[in-house]
Amino acid sequence: MTTTITYSTTRPITAAQLSEVFERAAMKRPIHDLDRLQTMLDNADLTISAWDGDRLVGIARALTDFSYCCYLSDLAVDNEYQKSSIGSKLVDHVSELIGPRCSLVLLSAPGAVGYYPKIGFTLADNAYIIKRSE
Repeated sequence: MTTTITYSTTRPITAAQLSEVFERAAMKRPIHDLDRLQTMLDNADLTISAWDGDRLVGIARALTDFSYCCYLSDLAVDNEYQKSSIGSKLVDHVSELIGPRCSLVLLSAPGAVGYYPKIGFTLADNAYIIKRSE
């Protein structure tokens, strides 16, 4: 099966579509809280989506000042489409949009720690977090 993946920064994404791609990517996100997912979509500074026709198969969602720092809050690719460079291409799109003066940072899920060095990220040993309570 040959598919053509298209990428967009403007194509609308519903909370239900986001929930489905998170679930198919095995992402630990509030997939049953559609209001919260919609708020996540509404308040992102950058959202790049990957589509196979009308099916959302990947997403990069980021918060940034476009000058110094960008936090890649979500990078999710549908399990059926993983290992086809979609995640790497989503990161490339984010990097292009934020420009070379902006650092790109993320918190990795334990199962994805080995993936990020393969696409150009460097492990940082100086990150801290106050975890959410809900």
